[in-house]
Amino acid sequence: MNKVGLTLLTAVFGGAVALGGYKLIENKKFDGMSFEDKQKVYFANNPTGVMSSTGNPDFTQAAAAVSPGVVHIKTTYSRKGSQQSQGSPFDMFEEFFGMPQGGGRRQMQAQPVQASGSGVIISDDGYIVTNNHVVEDADKIEVVLTDKRTFEAKLIGRDPNTDLALLKVSGKGLPVVKLGNSDNVNVGEWVLAFGYPLGLQSTVTAGIISAKGRQIGILNEGQQQRGNPFGGGQDQIPVSSAIESFIQTDAVINKGNSGGALTNASGELIGINSAIASPTGTYAGYGFAIPVNLVKKIVDDFVEYGNVKRGYIGVTYTEITPELAKEKGFTDVDGLYVQDVVGGGAAEAAGLKKGDILTKINGKVITGSPVLSETIGRARPGDKVNVTYKRDGKEKQVTMTLKGEESLKTASTGGKASKSATEIYNKLGASFIPASAQKKKELGVNSGVVVTQVNRGGIFDYFGVERGLVITEVNGKAVNTVDDVETALGATQRNIVRLKGVSPQGGAVQLSFPVEY
Repeated sequence: MNKVGLTLLTAVFGGAVALGGYKLIENKKFDGMSFEDKQKVYFANNPTGVMSSTGNPDFTQAAAAVSPGVVHIKTTYSRKGSQQSQGSPFDMFEEFFGMPQGGGRRQMQAQPVQASGSGVIISDDGYIVTNNHVVEDADKIEVVLTDKRTFEAKLIGRDPNTDLALLKVSGKGLPVVKLGNSDNVNVGEWVLAFGYPLGLQSTVTAGIISAKGRQIGILNEGQQQRGNPFGGGQDQIPVSSAIESFIQTDAVINKGNSGGALTNASGELIGINSAIASPTGTYAGYGFAIPVNLVKKIVDDFVEYGNVKRGYIGVTYTEITPELAKEKGFTDVDGLYVQDVVGGGAAEAAGLKKGDILTKINGKVITGSPVLSETIGRARPGDKVNVTYKRDGKEKQVTMTLKGEESLKTASTGGKASKSATEIYNKLGASFIPASAQKKKELGVNSGVVVTQVNRGGIFDYFGVERGLVITEVNGKAVNTVDDVETALGATQRNIVRLKGVSPQGGAVQLSFPVEY
């Protein structure tokens, strides 16, 4: 080989090595990004070409861009135990689907109940956001795309306090709905609602934003006091951490739209459809969507931590009403009256006291509790927020460092697993994250995933598995990722799952339990 040929071959080989190394580094960097940052890369390489529809409304481009990324979610529920009490939650399904009640229950016990909703693909490797109430307690979750491709999904995480859930399917190169900015939407702006309502296939409706920051009480039912997202009694965790700050729209939303997309006229996701206000149970004027900026934080938490990292101010409060203002001698019409300050919380550390009036959060006027709850709901423990408050008629500002829930107590990806394995995974009722290298070293193990959340009614909850357990083996196979857990569950024999792990205190743990699938 002459010198010219050798030089050329060397150059080509060197370039290939450099390019391969660059791609490896690029992929690792991509895996560590938030969903929003991943989308910036995705849409930079795959521009949609969708333009804002102003003037004469024309939503054809937005509809074409978004519809493929909104999926039909079909769920299956076991009827086990449905005849134990007249107050069974399955009564609702029986009435909705026209199933016989009373004497017919024993006959139907072995028949599963099915329901459906919608979801939104937010990354091309298969992450899908939907409502918690769409998938809660489901034994099986099936996702159907507009092109009829069907996948079985595993539950990555769910949060009843925001009514959000994140699913994962094994698809690649899936259509993605572009994330927008819900802070930038305005009352009167055109919006589109996408989903699968009333058993219909992919459906698009149009309307306007009717209001922002709506609190309708569907997540706060049963609360005994206001202000629970940020505090509670001196010696207890708050009863609920529900966050309601809905975008209200008159775009038609019906049963089955839950978990679907609410977009602006440019086809950017601004909310996840969640509820309707109706005297009949079907569309009668208004629907409500969870703001996408809150969605971004919750789904990133599911992937990074395995559960929601929630920051707390540590106060209980009430909204200022004309009656309260008259009683206390206030001149303010906006703001929140601090009823109590939780010992050891962020507010106490910042010097807030009972009787103060919270007027602004990060420069935004607090017109009601939804403003505060959404702002704090988008932050994590350790984040700082700027709070403006009034005391004795004088306005003051303070910077608070939010604290975690514990401060209130004291004062997956491409591997194809069998369907049965996915079903078992969902029945566990748990969330996991990979154990860090430091954690493995501390416990003296070579593999492991950490149990970060145990959902009520799941197998882990039934058998008393606690958060913090590091699972090192499933069915004799070492596990280091969520997908490893699912794959290992595929080796379940005689309906018995076998786990090995280490407790947070360092004790060895071995568990064997039956599972039906």
